[in-house]
Amino acid sequence: MKQSRMNRLIKLSMMIIILTCLTALFFCDRRHPTYSVIPKPAFIQEKESSFEITQAFCVAIEKSDSEVRNVGLYFTDRLNRASGLGIPVIEGSKEDISENALLLRLEPDTEGLGKEGYELDIHPDHIVLTARSPAGLFYGIQTIFQLLPVDVYSDSSASQNGPWDLPCVTIRDVPRYQYRGMHLDVCRHFFPKSFIKKYIDLLALHKFNKFHWHLTEDQGWRIEIKKYPGLTEKGAYRKETLVGHSRSKPHVFDGTPHGGYYTQDDIREIVAYARDRYVTVIPEIEMPGHATAALAVYPELSCTGGPFEVATQWGVFEDVYCAGNDRVFEFLEDVLTEVIDLFPGTYVHVGGDECPKVRWEVCEKCQARIEAEGLKDEDELQSYFIRRIETFLSSRGRRLIGWDEILEGGLAPEATVMSWRGMEGGIEAAQQGHDVIMTPISHCYFDYYQADPQDEPLAIGGKITLKDVYTFEPTPASLTPVQAEHILGAQGNVWTEYIETPEHVEYMSVPRMCALAEVVWSSREVRNWKDFKARLNAHVHRLDKMGVNYRKESK
Repeated sequence: MKQSRMNRLIKLSMMIIILTCLTALFFCDRRHPTYSVIPKPAFIQEKESSFEITQAFCVAIEKSDSEVRNVGLYFTDRLNRASGLGIPVIEGSKEDISENALLLRLEPDTEGLGKEGYELDIHPDHIVLTARSPAGLFYGIQTIFQLLPVDVYSDSSASQNGPWDLPCVTIRDVPRYQYRGMHLDVCRHFFPKSFIKKYIDLLALHKFNKFHWHLTEDQGWRIEIKKYPGLTEKGAYRKETLVGHSRSKPHVFDGTPHGGYYTQDDIREIVAYARDRYVTVIPEIEMPGHATAALAVYPELSCTGGPFEVATQWGVFEDVYCAGNDRVFEFLEDVLTEVIDLFPGTYVHVGGDECPKVRWEVCEKCQARIEAEGLKDEDELQSYFIRRIETFLSSRGRRLIGWDEILEGGLAPEATVMSWRGMEGGIEAAQQGHDVIMTPISHCYFDYYQADPQDEPLAIGGKITLKDVYTFEPTPASLTPVQAEHILGAQGNVWTEYIETPEHVEYMSVPRMCALAEVVWSSREVRNWKDFKARLNAHVHRLDKMGVNYRKESK
């Protein structure tokens, strides 16, 4: 009897211990997720106590600055939708507001924060967020959100009564790289405007500041150009799409038309949406290759005259813009003029990748151009093509980005190179004094498999795990300190040949996007794989609240 009673007491004690631990874990996750911030800040000092947001709380700005006010409204909009508290944004100084407030302060002379850094001080009775620019304040707001309970990412307050508390901490944070990018191809498969906004929200959550929007391809032209309406009336639609992998033969097609495009009003709306989240949208208009959708509408821009149809399968196609035809440059300058009006950012991406030269080799106009310009070969003809476009963009106050193939035949004077076939192109460009964005297929192609292909949805090939992304180092050790300054940052690419839905884009992008965010934001000294994985385990609950279809077990 005594032994039986003892066993029952032991079992009861163990149950109490387990319940206590579970309760503590639940409490900790909801109230103090201090170290689950992604990307990891440069410096965190945790203090005792916490700050609770109540109905008496407000967000204060020191002076009437519209950008700072918008950052405050961004914060209160998210918090109020989740909590129902009705938090206002008011004007007032640090002296006027001593408690129950988040004070947003612009201090342009603050040392060590750079253009996008911030300092966050959470005290038991008030919060102060300081930055040199509104962008820094915005990134500080993202950190505050990640310190709050995960329900802040919910759009409904129906089931959440608080408490809305924050741990008392001091955080001083600054990004490592100035270019922190994610890419999305909307040409192979078209995605609605609502999803583009959600994708931008994911970028903002992770402190990315560049969205590379791939808008033209062989399989579809996705941007309205008023001067050439045929580009979207005809070039935005293909009659059917390849089923299965392109390596599988014979090819099978679905027989279903596919297409869509973004009107100029759509684009203005998306650009403004991104701007409010401190994300610059970089449009890509492919040239001189990957042009089949445009050539299907205007075959006279090719070397052969066509006819062509919008491509229904994937790959590299031999028919490209004719580099010897001045009408091609007139067309592209017309297109870029409208693009520049829609996208106020510094950069325009012109592709430049995977351009076969076989048509140029036998084209009378292209060969005449080579002779007239004193060019050595077709590689130099492509360089001529890119330099001519760069001259036009420069005259309009824009800078050209191209994939690393633009190095072939000589690099345009002010071009920025996006190095994708490895790091070598980026190294060569940096050694020549050109700016570089690293996006190698070894670490940054999020259309690759994430694990064993047998256990994953169909993908283009290769394998890039979450850890592969996290261990990426964008600045090659072989560069001198001066050359290394030309490495602006890095970017993750999402090509969509085998990605048909928004949910699939999310699955392929997240959480690899989270890992890349830390690569481009956090210093090498604070990054740690095991620590990242622990923080990611908490971070995914935020993604759940946002309705993100992330991959749940990355290896």
